[in-house]
Amino acid sequence: MALAPLFYDALGGQLPIRLQFYDGSTAGPADATATLHVLSRDGLARVLSRPGELGAVRAYVSGDIHLDGDLREFLEQGSNIDFSLRTLDPKAIGRLLKSTGLGVLRSPTPPPEEANLRGKVHTRDRDRDAISHHYDVSNEFYAMVLGPSMVYSCAVWSDPAESLESAQAAKLDLVCRKLDLRPGMRLLDVGCGWGSLAVHAAQHYGADVVGITLSVEQAELARLRVAKAGLSDRIEIRLQDYRDVTDGPFDAISSIGMFEHVGRKRMDEYIRSLYDLLPAGGRLLNHAISRPGYPQGDGVVGRARALGRRLATAFGSDSTSRVQSQLIQRYVFPDGELHEVGVLVSMLQESGFEVRHLESLREHYAITLEHWVENLEDNWSAAVDEVGEARARIWRLYMAASALNFRLGRIQIQQVLAVKSLDGISAFPLRPRF
Repeated sequence: MALAPLFYDALGGQLPIRLQFYDGSTAGPADATATLHVLSRDGLARVLSRPGELGAVRAYVSGDIHLDGDLREFLEQGSNIDFSLRTLDPKAIGRLLKSTGLGVLRSPTPPPEEANLRGKVHTRDRDRDAISHHYDVSNEFYAMVLGPSMVYSCAVWSDPAESLESAQAAKLDLVCRKLDLRPGMRLLDVGCGWGSLAVHAAQHYGADVVGITLSVEQAELARLRVAKAGLSDRIEIRLQDYRDVTDGPFDAISSIGMFEHVGRKRMDEYIRSLYDLLPAGGRLLNHAISRPGYPQGDGVVGRARALGRRLATAFGSDSTSRVQSQLIQRYVFPDGELHEVGVLVSMLQESGFEVRHLESLREHYAITLEHWVENLEDNWSAAVDEVGEARARIWRLYMAASALNFRLGRIQIQQVLAVKSLDGISAFPLRPRF
């Protein structure tokens, strides 16, 4: 029997997309804006042997399924497609298996791009491996996606029509202003990436900067960029864990897009480590993606903490969010965790920081990601040549899904500005202007 109609029926028979199978059969509305191609028996086997989002993600990464049509529109329309056992029609699955044979339930080997980390979560060695999995992909690839700024965090837009470079420069400047950087001040940039903030702070604010990263490739390029800017006497780029920084005090600390890698079990240690590196009046700016909130009934900080990593890694309840979560945990940011911003604020305050300012940039990140997707699509052939089609597909899907989830409020991002205030002295102006 034709496989596409059987699989379409197994998924409920009301999908907003068209299916086309390797046996030539089709199913679904003829006027659908997107067609999902199941290109091989392995593609079907991945979905059926791992029912749920993991099987679909593995099939996508391996190239066993392919989408024709606008990816962003597909993600919006297909957000309720559910491949899990609880929704599959058992009778339709039975008819499908009668046509394919039970061998289709054997799971193919996972794609080689899937992370396979060892050791306890958020130890130094495993954190280094997790960071390497994501960032030591290719500096050339990241340049194609991020553009000349080489900033891998959300830009700050005054107008969606402005350029990505202008919006990223505005973000770097906003960070420096919030930290009140001045000539001669010492800045620690935790998770410094390719050195963009370090260069900006030294060039425009006269700061002396120590940037730390666990990515070998980031550190190499950051040092080259620092040298090219003639700032090697003002900026030091280290391959170093934040837990190993001992040469404080620093007048200010920035942590931009790094907190997501810390993990719940290390949050106290992370906050205490940065607190100890600051003098009285020193400022910390923590810029991080967060989850909107914990499930109803688990909102208080104590219970939220007890939920731990299981909840911290969940991006949402809809199918698009679950697909994104599987993709990110397995292929993009292994061991990454998101936390509700109120938990962070409470923990900062409990550790002695005084939180003075919080700003949400959720819509800004959606715009930024859409620019990155466009950059990748514009450079698709070169990107595939550089990192392979599977990895290019991973980044395209993860960035497109992230953009949608930011737009819909399923994930958020905030800059939290805190000061090490002692005896009520914060060295903070009455009405700061950022």
